Amino acid sequence: MTIFRVTAVMLSAVLALPAAAVAPPTRAAAAPHLPCPAVKPPVPPPAPPSPPPVDPAQAAVGGQALATSGLAIPADAPTAPAVTATSWLVADLNTGEVLGGCGPHEHRTPASVQKLLLAATLMPRLDPTQVVEVTRADLRDLDPASSLMGVVEGGRYSIESLWLGLLLRSGNDAANVLARVGGGNAGRQGGVQAMNDEARRLGANQTHAATPSGLDGPGQYTSAYDLALIARATFAREDFRRYIATTVAQIPERPGTPGFQITHDNTLLGIYPGTLGGKTGFTDLARQTYVGVAERDGRRLAVTLLGAETAPLGSFGEATALLNWGFALPPGASVGRLVTPEEKKNERPVVPVKGEPEGRPAESSSFAWPTGLGIGAALVLAVLILAVPWRRTGARRGARQG
Repeated sequence: MTIFRVTAVMLSAVLALPAAAVAPPTRAAAAPHLPCPAVKPPVPPPAPPSPPPVDPAQAAVGGQALATSGLAIPADAPTAPAVTATSWLVADLNTGEVLGGCGPHEHRTPASVQKLLLAATLMPRLDPTQVVEVTRADLRDLDPASSLMGVVEGGRYSIESLWLGLLLRSGNDAANVLARVGGGNAGRQGGVQAMNDEARRLGANQTHAATPSGLDGPGQYTSAYDLALIARATFAREDFRRYIATTVAQIPERPGTPGFQITHDNTLLGIYPGTLGGKTGFTDLARQTYVGVAERDGRRLAVTLLGAETAPLGSFGEATALLNWGFALPPGASVGRLVTPEEKKNERPVVPVKGEPEGRPAESSSFAWPTGLGIGAALVLAVLILAVPWRRTGARRGARQG
């Protein structure tokens, strides 16, 4: 009877657990919607493409406060600057803190900032001293009016020269060559597939590449949050930082290949204090896009923006305004964080956010459910452990009686 009494007490304890501890997991409530401060461009932009919807579970990657199509900034932060960009984010690359954003996980068209994903994917894999030959296929589908490094069919260039052409001149021709070489037997498409694999590894779940250069392609998109993850991966590399900070590069002459000089098209270098480098982009669908990083007083902030217009500020002016806003925030102010490949992708912030009540943010029962399972499993195990001696005792008693 003692064993049954203990078991009954244990089962009563299980039944008395809070419902959240044993209920199946549910999705967290969406962050409150606050409109993003916006300035109307003087010329209405063309209608943007209809992006795919964001999975609510993926929208909370980096923190529940980021699961919004509107504004997410710390509760006591000054108002974010009004910009034309339809999506933006400011993050600290050293700590991983997200300082604020507008529609951070919303799908947008990337344009040439997608070249950063190409660099994050293939820079660790390709030998910078390797010399490769440009093929006709590398240049076949390029508009001569688009951004080009200036390589020629049959020309031979080092991988390092191609990286410089990609990052300084936004060379779509360099992107095609690098993707083909990095794609191995699968060629350029193999390089694009490697880019998508790298995006998944980084946790950039709203990113899908269709072209290596960022030229518009079917189903191609990214997000301001994903671009910050990609920027963090690239700026962690010494070689990338050296390339992106180069203002003028000489492409050496080789037999049958003329040499030439290229200059950086990122005009924030040497103008905005502390700029480490950046990447611009533009297509008719994407509008102006930008990713830039600046360092001040030991803080290294990245700004990513998508869907900006040329006037009144342009992507450089809007990036400057957002960086100034970010540097003015006190250290530790954040609404979320940049996830890393090693961690789970469902972390939630615990900082108060404008429009959100003080205290813990809305949570799902994703923690409570495993906890409930663990407690239940422990109780069942205890019952089994206690029951085994009882069954053996009963068996011995039966043998003595029979």
